[in-house]
Amino acid sequence: MFKINENYLELQDSYLFSTIAKKLDEYKEKNPEKEIIKMGIGDVTRPIVPAIIDAMHKAVDEMKNESTFRGYGPEQGYEFLREKISKYDYKNRNIDISPDEIFVSDGSKCDVANILDILGNENKVAITDPVYPVYLDTNVMIGAAGKYNAKKGMYENIVYLPIKAENNFIPELPKEKVDIIYLCLPNNPTGTVLNKAELKKWVDYAKENKLLILFDSAYERYITEKEIPHSIYEIEGAKEVAIEFRSFSKTAGFTGIRCAYTVVPKELKAWTKENAEVELNKLWNRRMSTKFNGVSYITQRAAESVYSEEGRKQIEENIAYYMENARIIRDGLNKAGYVTYGGINAPYIWLKVPEGLTSWEFFDKLLNEKQIVGTPGVGFGPSGEGYFRLTAFGTRENTIKAMDRMNE
Repeated sequence: MFKINENYLELQDSYLFSTIAKKLDEYKEKNPEKEIIKMGIGDVTRPIVPAIIDAMHKAVDEMKNESTFRGYGPEQGYEFLREKISKYDYKNRNIDISPDEIFVSDGSKCDVANILDILGNENKVAITDPVYPVYLDTNVMIGAAGKYNAKKGMYENIVYLPIKAENNFIPELPKEKVDIIYLCLPNNPTGTVLNKAELKKWVDYAKENKLLILFDSAYERYITEKEIPHSIYEIEGAKEVAIEFRSFSKTAGFTGIRCAYTVVPKELKAWTKENAEVELNKLWNRRMSTKFNGVSYITQRAAESVYSEEGRKQIEENIAYYMENARIIRDGLNKAGYVTYGGINAPYIWLKVPEGLTSWEFFDKLLNEKQIVGTPGVGFGPSGEGYFRLTAFGTRENTIKAMDRMNE
């Protein structure tokens, strides 16, 4: 008789966005005539920019000739892309990250989950609360989260670091011993950030306590304020304690194309049970070589074009479009009497729900009365109760229409 991984039985209900999709389908079936505006899932709506499309066409044409055809590529990513990432995302910011510390993949969501392959499941994990659900769920899957406490809405082995309006969305350093900390900045779902001084506290804490920071900076290109760091490696000593995850999904509209990368510095060390030092870069390289076939050549040529002069210009126009949407949402919600956060350095607006409603009740109210779909804050963690997330990734027309409805 074969057995299952019983850790999966500890997962709560379905994935957050699957629950939203189910509720939406039920509403549409009962109200087929209603026009629904989706501002829940953070999927982009702007087309892929011409510079990227041209690069993909060129790469496709290469596949028809024997001299330029590509078969299996390197699992870690082609050098032409890793070198561009090293130069434009790091060295141009005076950060020394070499190409062989960069690993190209098909998505940050996958990397954030797969990084646990090389980490022990006995590690004590801390997450900010609310947070992107994948961080928590993947730790549940490997058995690192322990049992679920339904009354508290928490797992017994996870350390929750609340971020709320009361602490200006700045998490406090853990009061108990932890081994791994997840930080997402700019933050999903709140859209808030940490400045360099605040981020330095985390790096210093990690160095003093020999712990690992898993740093998700998928939204760094949306940062508008100069004092906000784009990479954790802008902080001295971070290469000794942090792995950074980045994605082309929201930056270049690759949600349907799939390309991302993870940075694992060679200075970053971990320890065995016998306290022997191990280089994580080598372990991640071994994992990628064994369990990943690499991102397609065509996709990587598309990603390379993101760094061309024309590509950068066109992508910045798309990012500006989404951030103008964010401004419209903030202004519209404030006019309607809502308290809002975020939307300045990230394409997410985090709002306080009306008194007396839970975040799921507010979801139902918006859907039924305004035909607007957002994301209940509690779906991101217990400290998200009483809040709600809207994304700026919609079209301009729908964004304006949604705010008009909020102000009716």
